[in-house]
Amino acid sequence: MNETERILQLRAELHEHNQRYYVDNAPVITDMEFDMLMHELQDLEARHPEMADPNSPTQRVGSDINHEFQQVEHRYPMLSLSNTYNEQEVADFYNSVKKGLGGEEFEICCELKYDGLSISLTYENGRLVRAVTRGDGVRGDDVTANVKTIRTIPLVLLNEEGRVKNEKFPSDSSLFPLPSSFEIRGEILMPWRVFEQLNAEREAAEEPLFANPRNAASGTLKSQNSALVASRKLDAYLYYMLGDNLPTDGHYENLEVARLMGFKISEGMRKVKTLEEIYDFIRYWDTERKNLPVATDGIVLKVNSLRQQRALGYTAKSPRWAIAYKFKAERERTRLREVTFQVGRTGQVTPVANMEPVQLAGTTVRRATLNNEDFIRSFNLHIGDYVYVEKGGEIIPKIVGVDEDSRENGAEPVTFITHCPECGAELVRPEGEAAHYCPNDTGCPPQIKGRIEHYISRKAMNIDSLGPETVDDYFRLGLIRNVADLYDIRVEQINGDGSREKSAQKIVKSIADSANVPFERVVFALGIRFVGETSAKLLARHFKTMDALAEATLAELMQVEGVGEVIAGSVITYFHNPENVAIIDRLRAHGIKMQLSEDQMTAAGDALAGLSIVISGVFQHHSRDEYKALIERNGGKNVGSISSKTSFILAGDNMGPSKLQKAEKLGIKIMGEDEFLEKYGL
Repeated sequence: MNETERILQLRAELHEHNQRYYVDNAPVITDMEFDMLMHELQDLEARHPEMADPNSPTQRVGSDINHEFQQVEHRYPMLSLSNTYNEQEVADFYNSVKKGLGGEEFEICCELKYDGLSISLTYENGRLVRAVTRGDGVRGDDVTANVKTIRTIPLVLLNEEGRVKNEKFPSDSSLFPLPSSFEIRGEILMPWRVFEQLNAEREAAEEPLFANPRNAASGTLKSQNSALVASRKLDAYLYYMLGDNLPTDGHYENLEVARLMGFKISEGMRKVKTLEEIYDFIRYWDTERKNLPVATDGIVLKVNSLRQQRALGYTAKSPRWAIAYKFKAERERTRLREVTFQVGRTGQVTPVANMEPVQLAGTTVRRATLNNEDFIRSFNLHIGDYVYVEKGGEIIPKIVGVDEDSRENGAEPVTFITHCPECGAELVRPEGEAAHYCPNDTGCPPQIKGRIEHYISRKAMNIDSLGPETVDDYFRLGLIRNVADLYDIRVEQINGDGSREKSAQKIVKSIADSANVPFERVVFALGIRFVGETSAKLLARHFKTMDALAEATLAELMQVEGVGEVIAGSVITYFHNPENVAIIDRLRAHGIKMQLSEDQMTAAGDALAGLSIVISGVFQHHSRDEYKALIERNGGKNVGSISSKTSFILAGDNMGPSKLQKAEKLGIKIMGEDEFLEKYGL
């Protein structure tokens, strides 16, 4: 056997061993033997670059090369499910299906609802070609390189003879023909044991802890370093198959075929016909889910027949043939040890309960937010109290009650602090607000670092080569004290002993490239209190330049739609601070955009003046955002919902059925994009 033949043999063997170990839980060789085969394959592939294959088992280890994620449009939109929290609403769903099918018999597939990151995998000719996140439901991030490191996701489904590799697959493949192209969707998850280990390591290194396995899985999968992704030992459960020529009409049956193909499909699936069987499934898993290795937060109910699914159709946001039943939050009792106070980027001070460790929804909980002073007073909290803790939506721990009967004599009541725990400034509580703030926004370290982290974030200046840990490191070294300092960083200051020069060059270039970010996002990036992404865009488009925004009066600011007295007052306060003005002047000197682009400054015309337009669907010629900008530049107004005041709907493909029905009911015109562009000369 020559080396190229050995490469093919090793790949086939390692794919099979991955399947046996990670999916079937039935390994037939030791870890050492597996590693020896993997090392042999890596060595052979290094000697034969012409044999490169993106689906080789060696790709599981990941790479430290950084890649920008590309946006990919979903062939089938990834919609969310309607939620219910009680059995009566489950009955309502069941009866609506019965009515929608005109009394035709139907089956319901009951499944576990995994709490992870939604993913869509595309296979062509038995090979994984693309992995895309949910994104906005229409398009998502292409994370194929990272997904290939997850060992429970098969890279290839066929052996050299073109047959499904799993020996359990029927020998007569005509029974379940493998579609030449199909999608299978599921959840990327971080198992509880991996999550606990990861947080223990981060705590030892004094790094911020992940709040829950879902956040950890999401943050990991979105990493630009696939070697890091590989090290995090993510898992995946698949739960829905899509395509033109699926093996059967049954959703449950298709997943059973997918299981034989090598996909990890939940064992906790059941096909039922009656409401009582659904209730039995829910009640069983409400308790048994606590023994699962991964996080779940409910049950999903789906009409089993794909034909019946198509007949029932969709609302604007969710399918009519499926619903998610959410479990009630788990509650535990534990002891309050102390209350500490954290300072956020806006200066808001948040009290945190530090408690004796307690197991809750699969994780060890030690801390819970106490929100504000009023929240503390509402529970009459004392140090040493026994408190009841829940996880809101199975994620965020919160105190929901106090066992006052167990309170010790002489227990000290919890009082809110009067001075900032970070810089010592006296706290203020604005009239009408529940939160306390540290007013020292230019000298309080958490606020400074928080504003810088906000400034570099994806929706702001998108300086993706930096992160919170790097910001903290640069702050500690004295390199940055405000966002303008970022632009003074030089390669030689951050390349360590010279071994990190390429990384340092990338960081400096990424900072410089942020000068291309449009003005609306610059306004958002400044981190003005209460000015979110939407209000920043409204302010930027109304005032057009930073100077005009800085000079605006309270009355002028409040003329902007969606801007009230609180936002307007915060904008004025920000620009009346000389240090903020100095930072803006420095940003201006570094080329950061301080006004709208010329195209935006000059209105294209008034062809759409006075028209209120709803946009719905997926378009061919322009994106939704581009159409929104086009409408505004031509004097029109974008509105989010249909009413009698709507002029018309600009409709693309896959327009939501509910919008279509409402438009027909109100007699609102529906206009395709070709007609729209031609009619208004755009």
